[in-house]
Amino acid sequence: MKVLILTVGTTREPLEVALSEHAPDGVVFLASQESHPVAAELLRDYGASFRHHTLLLEDAESLLEAYQKALLALRKALEWEAKAIVADLTGGTKPMAAGLTLALTGRGVVFSYVGGERRDPKTGRVLSGHERLRLLEDPTARFGLREWAGFTRAWNALNLGMALSELESLLSRPLSPSEARFYRAMQGVVEGLMEWDRFRHQEALKRLSAHLPVALAVAEAWGHGGKVRVLKGLEALLPHLKSIVEAGEKPTFPLLQDLLANAERRAALGRFDDALARLYRALELAAEADLQERLGFALKDPKTWPEGFPESLRERILKPRGLMDLLEAAFDLDLAFGQQGTLAQRLYGEKNRLQALLQKRHGSILAHGTRPVEREDYERLRDFLAGLDERLRPLPPWPLF
Repeated sequence: MKVLILTVGTTREPLEVALSEHAPDGVVFLASQESHPVAAELLRDYGASFRHHTLLLEDAESLLEAYQKALLALRKALEWEAKAIVADLTGGTKPMAAGLTLALTGRGVVFSYVGGERRDPKTGRVLSGHERLRLLEDPTARFGLREWAGFTRAWNALNLGMALSELESLLSRPLSPSEARFYRAMQGVVEGLMEWDRFRHQEALKRLSAHLPVALAVAEAWGHGGKVRVLKGLEALLPHLKSIVEAGEKPTFPLLQDLLANAERRAALGRFDDALARLYRALELAAEADLQERLGFALKDPKTWPEGFPESLRERILKPRGLMDLLEAAFDLDLAFGQQGTLAQRLYGEKNRLQALLQKRHGSILAHGTRPVEREDYERLRDFLAGLDERLRPLPPWPLF
């Protein structure tokens, strides 16, 4: 079904041309109080040949109302299951035409306009019999505005797979050299973030180091402030990523903070089971990173243990019965090395509170039960950790458009 959305003015002839040329199966008239009689005449003479609906504007000079009515017209066309939609902006006031255009660009609608070269010198109107219908290209289609809007929505929703698909759609279009360079670079940036989100830090750093400067340089050359802001925000996070890569397999606080940021991203998607599971691992990693930073060895790597390491703790550290058993072993290890007031000791000192906070995790599908984890279950443990030590706070979030 082909539907024509037609703005109606007080001149009938160009509207008849639009109806004749498009031969629609359905017509939605957008008319004002003044032009409503013209719409009625058209329905009287042609209405038997198509399905029709009329939307009346109270104020033909209101851009807002014209925009809103145009959206209603589109909704009606979709209710009719239109396979093709044409919006003709010949008739009506300038705000009516502008509202129609603003509302329907980027929505797969074809635009048309009835004009002509021979005009009445007094009124400026096209002379009757000399009207010509022109199809108008939606400029948002040429410049990929719909795809870029889809990309930014996917980026902001942390749906990186969809963001990559939108970039592929953009790259399939005819592009200028700088556009092609920018979108290819953004592909590399998104792929780098996908690797980062999977904890493949070395590959993430490699991709971001190669592609982020290119994307940023083009965005700066274009003067696109929003793109520059986001890309500079990512650039500011690269030193954190680099420190994780340089540490190799060592447990470090930058790695811990990255894990906490990953948990925040899962929570933002409503995946609170996954987010809470990451906080559980963060508690283990906190004890490991604390010992690595202070004593210079990895808690779970016997090859790094120094002389004098208490053998009585070996089994408890390498094969703990659970998180609390590991924290207790780290507590005793600090005592054996004469350490006082350490993070590991403070964590174990909060044993009862931690056990209560982790109860929902133990009952979740990712542990030993089937009960869902709620937002507040995640946030209570997250906030507890952040208040215990400033090193237990996530890296800044990835910037959004």
